Amino acid sequence: MPYGPDVLASFDPRRTPRRRAVREVPAEPDLVVETADGRFCGAVVVLGSAVDAGERRDTVTLEDRAGRRRVFPLLPAAFLLDGETVTLVRPAAAAAAPVRRRTASGSFAVERGSARVARASRIWVEGVHDAALIERIWGDDLRVEAIVVEPLGGIDHLADAVRDFRPGPQRRVGVLVDHLIAGSKESRIAADLARTGCADYVLVTGHPYVDVWQAVKPRALGIQRWPDVPRGTDWKSGVCRALGVADPREMWRRVLAGVDSYADVEVPLLRAVEELIDFITATS
Repeated sequence: MPYGPDVLASFDPRRTPRRRAVREVPAEPDLVVETADGRFCGAVVVLGSAVDAGERRDTVTLEDRAGRRRVFPLLPAAFLLDGETVTLVRPAAAAAAPVRRRTASGSFAVERGSARVARASRIWVEGVHDAALIERIWGDDLRVEAIVVEPLGGIDHLADAVRDFRPGPQRRVGVLVDHLIAGSKESRIAADLARTGCADYVLVTGHPYVDVWQAVKPRALGIQRWPDVPRGTDWKSGVCRALGVADPREMWRRVLAGVDSYADVEVPLLRAVEELIDFITATS
């Protein structure tokens, strides 16, 4: 039986029109589109979902110029945008804004800051415990500002140390003093230093507590209050006896471990250290 002409003989795949890919468009609020059948035109107001034939589908609510609203499934090629057939899709979730980390002092951390040469200016403290507590809270800030904290081993010879340091406009000294109250030895030393004519470049400030330990809030250590220590008794030794701690070094470890941020120390210490940092950086 003879066959008819070959129906594929004239087929040329190069001449066959390709179906255009339908562009996906995020269904952003207020985007105006028309349904593919031309029966409704409106702005995107709500994205939602609905169950259709047992399957959950994304939906879009459009509102026309008269305020009428209709809900449509987000089907492929179901809408027209400026005459172009498009597929509406859910917008990509916006990336969450990065959370700025705060330092233990409460300031915003400076991430990936470049190393800086230390300032000639210094903050002096009475002992290593003062220095460790300042590092615990203000360490990040001090490194950003390139400030070095140095323990003096007491302030009985503060005037001599200042004279040897030779302070000036770019070479300031901030001194943190314990027990800076009226009539104390520390207050007399600070007053004597102020009369030497170096006040423009030296700032002595401090807190009223007998020792920097006491500037840590008792609740940070899990106690109600710091023990009362009789006059004439070494304060740290008296505290250790009252709290049942044999070694002052162990007590200090507990004190320092209880401090996580500025919220764990008393306001007079916070105010004093912040004042010293401001004084040292005033020449920037």
